[in-house]
Amino acid sequence: MTDSKTPAPGPVLGIESSCDETGVAVYEPGRGLLAHALYSQIALHAEYGGVVPELASRDHVRKLLPLLRQTLADAELKVSDLAAVAYTAGPGLIGALLVGASVARSLAWALEVPAIAIHHMEGHLLAPLLEEPAPGTEPLAPPFVALLVSGGHSMLVAVDKIGSYAILGDTLDDAAGEAFDKTAKLMGLPYPGGPALARIAETGNPKAFRFSRPMTDRPGLDFSFSGLKTQVLLAWRDSDHAESTKANIARGFEEAIVETLAIKCRRALARTGYKRLVVSGGVGANKRLRAQLAAAGQQEGFQTYFPRLAFCTDNGAMIALAGSIRLAAGQTTGPEIRVLPRWDLQSLAGLETGDSGLGRAVPA
Repeated sequence: MTDSKTPAPGPVLGIESSCDETGVAVYEPGRGLLAHALYSQIALHAEYGGVVPELASRDHVRKLLPLLRQTLADAELKVSDLAAVAYTAGPGLIGALLVGASVARSLAWALEVPAIAIHHMEGHLLAPLLEEPAPGTEPLAPPFVALLVSGGHSMLVAVDKIGSYAILGDTLDDAAGEAFDKTAKLMGLPYPGGPALARIAETGNPKAFRFSRPMTDRPGLDFSFSGLKTQVLLAWRDSDHAESTKANIARGFEEAIVETLAIKCRRALARTGYKRLVVSGGVGANKRLRAQLAAAGQQEGFQTYFPRLAFCTDNGAMIALAGSIRLAAGQTTGPEIRVLPRWDLQSLAGLETGDSGLGRAVPA
């Protein structure tokens, strides 16, 4: 990512194609999110019980341009109105990333506007800025701790300022979302497994099965959920496989994940001394996790910030917002089409944006 003279502000197109969801959005400083559209490939991959990378790439090719046209129309903009094009450059599936990067770079070149490569997890981290804060809650601003939990990531990040990130804890094996999905699959739940498991857990008895809270009996902020998954496998194997038992195991598993995440969040806040907590990523949509962290915040004196549910999963809005912030700082990307399936969040260039002119007008 290279620094250049600060471009004129204007609408920024955001493109997200890191995995199995095609997202497009337009964000403009001072006006907020003008439009967004999302296409999920769940039906395509359900037959295989998980994401097939080649099929994901092909579907991005089919859906990206129609979504782009739809989003511009919804925003009542012409393509020539765009001030920049932001795109997810990593981490993610290399083929899927290349689809979004190729379209974004080509469009930026044709329009003679900047292109901005965005780190997928920075997009998630900034997603709560798309929302008005809850009543009685201060607007989100650094410093804060971010819990980023999804199918591929479980990490705690200290945010000293936007663009300056320090990883406090990371997953040593399965991410929380991956553990949800694999546990659901072993119990025969439909794809995608995480949301299905959370649904049946609502009717489960929280006292029927108690699983361990991994790595909470020792200091540190890293996560490990593979052993928890094995515990569930053994409990399910030795059970009667009744629907009520399935719900009870799901509830016990969900309680273990949620309590583990909450314990580590409180530790991270205590270590940093920060009083704000951001929770984002696909698992950030979990109702029980949101409720437990919000309650802990009220009891212990820290404020919690969540994106709306639609912006917890992968989406173009968070990429457009992150692109707008980096554009305001004069950070754009060279002409090459380059993606990074693995990309360290701590390697990102810091920002000195001053007044970024963020607006939070969010269409329903």
